[in-house]
Amino acid sequence: PSLGAKSVRDGLNSFMIAFVVVLAYMLFYYSRRAGMVADIALIANMFFLMGVLASLQAVLTLPGIAGIVLTIGMSVDANVLIYERIREELSAGKNLKTAIKDGYRNAYSAIFDAQITTFLTGLILFFFGTGPIKGFATTLVIGILTSLFSAIILTRLMYERMLDKSGNITFDTKISRGAFKNTKIDFLGKRKIFYVISGLIILGGVASLTTKGLNLGVDFSGGRNYVIAFNQEVETSDVQDQLEAAFGVAPTVITYGPNVRVATKYMIDDDRPEVDSIIKAQMFEGLQPFLDDDVTLDEFINGQEYIMSSHKVGPTIADDIKRTAVIVIFASLLIIFLYILARFRNWQFGLGALAALVHDVMIVIGLFSLLHGVMPFSLELDQSFIAAILTVVGYSINDTVVVFDRIREYVGLQKKRERRDIFNTALNSTLSRTFSTSMSTFFVLLAIFIFGGDVIRGFTFALLLGVIVGTYSSLFIATPVVYDTVRGDETTRVLKGAVRK
Repeated sequence: PSLGAKSVRDGLNSFMIAFVVVLAYMLFYYSRRAGMVADIALIANMFFLMGVLASLQAVLTLPGIAGIVLTIGMSVDANVLIYERIREELSAGKNLKTAIKDGYRNAYSAIFDAQITTFLTGLILFFFGTGPIKGFATTLVIGILTSLFSAIILTRLMYERMLDKSGNITFDTKISRGAFKNTKIDFLGKRKIFYVISGLIILGGVASLTTKGLNLGVDFSGGRNYVIAFNQEVETSDVQDQLEAAFGVAPTVITYGPNVRVATKYMIDDDRPEVDSIIKAQMFEGLQPFLDDDVTLDEFINGQEYIMSSHKVGPTIADDIKRTAVIVIFASLLIIFLYILARFRNWQFGLGALAALVHDVMIVIGLFSLLHGVMPFSLELDQSFIAAILTVVGYSINDTVVVFDRIREYVGLQKKRERRDIFNTALNSTLSRTFSTSMSTFFVLLAIFIFGGDVIRGFTFALLLGVIVGTYSSLFIATPVVYDTVRGDETTRVLKGAVRK
């Protein structure tokens, strides 16, 4: 109970710090009045989300908190998309009322495409996932619906009210007014460089996976976890040596907040009812040098001062969890590909999105293998890590679809313009939105990483990596892949036409 209370307290503190940072950022980047409207929508979204979860009596798990984090990012993203569109309409010379009206209308396509792809992923996870993954999916699906309501309907009503009273509304500050305007970065010209960079990182990760492997948690490997508290400072290596002598096999011992966590497969295939008591008794014998002299076996086993929590996953259940995790990840990737194929009516866009998602997943998993044992916190793969990977997928596709939507718009308006110019212009025109969404989400996760405690540090680290890699892939992988495949397809059609002539 005390471990759980501390985790909840650390999580809430970090969440509140992150939320305040996001609210302040919106005021800083989009002016006082526009930022205030976005902040009210974000606060209302949190009330709506918590209210629905409470009415459904949903259990808030660690992956569920990840769903809330992604919801904040997507809610901010919807507001940012609208604001960026309004700024473009104002730059085109439209009056404020018309700019707001057209800004909302032109942002709908990108908002709905981005939210629907993530919503479909959430539905797959809800129907096929189990335990924590289902909790993540529940929070995510509800959060998407509440985000759409607060970002589109609530803010629109507020602006209509403000326009009736006063027409003085700005959507930028002195600092942000010229940011990312008239940028002319040649993303496609540098695409081969980034292909090589991504390829090298992925190859390094694959090499590490084949040689070093992954630090599989009990959820995937089977075994028992014990979180143990001591009244004195202990070295994890000393605890491991003592328990190896007691069990006959070396357990994994890591620092877990103020305590230590012991993971072992000792007697995991033994289904006798008394096995748990036998293991705890042997653990008591092994830990004698670290316990007070007056501690009895009964106090150690049945009290709440030493064994703070225990968790067992049998080999069969672990296999089921691994199989389900693989199914939901591949099903999510497939449904995203099919949706983009149907929505954009072009297989190249679906391929680009799929390539970026596979790229992101492989890099995050590869880095977890490379950095395992190097970082000062646990990089363990469990069900929470799967939720983190799915959060990365949701965030990455959200970013990618916004760029794709702008490309589709420009292709329709500028049919005679070269595809390379259109793709580069689309990427440059969405830079402000990419920066705002990525920075706000990154700060949320960074606050949770720093202040959220050791229990969720590895989990949050995966999300931080995902935001960085997801932003990178939408700019340098997804769109370049679409361009290369579209260019090849067009060349083939031209050559066929020349042969016929």
